[in-house]
Amino acid sequence: MKKKIIKWYKPKVHSGWSKDLTLRGRRRKSIIAHKNYLSAARSLQVLSSVTTDKKTKRLAKQDANYFFKKHKETGK
Repeated sequence: MKKKIIKWYKPKVHSGWSKDLTLRGRRRKSIIAHKNYLSAARSLQVLSSVTTDKKTKRLAKQDANYFFKKHKETGK
C-alpha cells in the first residue's frame, strides 16, 4: 500500500523557482516575484526547510543565503 502524501505548506507567492533553472534564472524569478531581498530570502528558507528533496534543499538554502547577504548589504 502506497503512503498518501499530504502537502500542508501553501506558499502565498508562487515565484516559478525551480531546481532545474540556472543560478541566475532561479534568483531572477525569486526577486521579481517577491520585490525585495528579505522576502525572497525568507521564502526560499521556508522552501529549504519543508522539502524532502536534497537538491532542492541545497539550492534553496544557497539562494536564501545569497538574498540575506544582499539584504544586509543594501538594506532592501
